[in-house]
Amino acid sequence: MNPRLSSRALRRRAKALFALASPCRLCPNECGADRANGEVGRCGVGMEPRVHSSGLHFGEEPPLVGTRGSGTVFFSGCNLACIFCQNWEISQKREGHDLSVTDLAKAFLNLQARGCHNLNLVTPTHQAHAIVGALTVALEAGFHLPVVWNCGGYESVPALRLLDGIVDIFMPDLKYGDDATALRLSGVPDYVGVSQAAVREMHRQVGDLALDEHGVATRGLMVRHLVLPNGLAGTEIVARFLAREISVDTYTNVMDQYRPTYRASSLPEVARPVTDEEVARADALAVRAGLRRLAHRT
Repeated sequence: MNPRLSSRALRRRAKALFALASPCRLCPNECGADRANGEVGRCGVGMEPRVHSSGLHFGEEPPLVGTRGSGTVFFSGCNLACIFCQNWEISQKREGHDLSVTDLAKAFLNLQARGCHNLNLVTPTHQAHAIVGALTVALEAGFHLPVVWNCGGYESVPALRLLDGIVDIFMPDLKYGDDATALRLSGVPDYVGVSQAAVREMHRQVGDLALDEHGVATRGLMVRHLVLPNGLAGTEIVARFLAREISVDTYTNVMDQYRPTYRASSLPEVARPVTDEEVARADALAVRAGLRRLAHRT
């Protein structure tokens, strides 16, 4: 988090995000839920932060994990409804427990005390107001870790602008290359344009990924792209967008771990794992597009 950002500035940002949260316009769904008076948004979560778990995570990308792990907080609920969600118990069933903003700040500080390299906020979009409120409290108690915004890519640019100087590392998914597939698989009609506008804003704020002398991320953009069966992720379009409109040095993880979880078995085209050939083709498409900073797959 930008050390020049004062507690007073953070409080102003938190106040603005709380205003966006009820009636809710925090994300592009703009569902208008009156969360301040007990309604839940399309995300299934009310005004208070709801968290599934937190702890040191060693399964993230190497620049996040380093030697001491990424301090990961899994937030319950999601502003997308992906039928193949790999964490559906958390995102769709909203398993977890409600916290106060103060308790969330304590969780952030506890992760810092355990020695992790960064604070990794997983599926944070719909809880941005509470997160920035908690960061305000944590900053006043000595919090200083880089903040990672680990999201599904379906982000509101006005909300992102309120995170400028707060988030150090943006790590969005870029899931699709066409809106029809996004609507069928994730329940939103405008994913491509919205996600691309969001990534442009993220890159404007933090630039290409920067590493310290130990190879640990300190600031910048990291993009995830999950290979789907039958070419449904639109890898060629996604990779070309990143290379031509963002940067050929965009750190990009073309992920091979798709499995048909949650409700994916109900749709034949995503009811199987991806093949080695599909993953190899996606890698080749990313290279052909000009991306030259692809994550190493172990």
